[in-house]
Amino acid sequence: MRSVVLLLSFMALAFVVAGLTDVAFAQEEETGGMSDGSKLIGAGIAFGVAAGGAGVGLGQVGAAGLAVISENPALQSKVFIFVGMVESIAIYGIVMMFIILGQ
Repeated sequence: MRSVVLLLSFMALAFVVAGLTDVAFAQEEETGGMSDGSKLIGAGIAFGVAAGGAGVGLGQVGAAGLAVISENPALQSKVFIFVGMVESIAIYGIVMMFIILGQ
């Protein structure tokens, strides 16, 4: 599970680094908005933290869920609901990443 979290974190970091290579060196007049580099760093942090938190949470919920299912298989649907709630955190991070990049 931790390898998945590390993989997603490195993917977010690679996304930020790849985006920073396109930053122009010429100074342009800004109108108070964020620069492209700031957007990419913010989007990478938003996605990386959300994916990392979801990975850690999924490890905890998954371990406890498997213990519950092994004792009482009738509770399997409730465990899946909790796993889905933890996975939604990563989806919120992706949505925030696209919102930041869209501005």
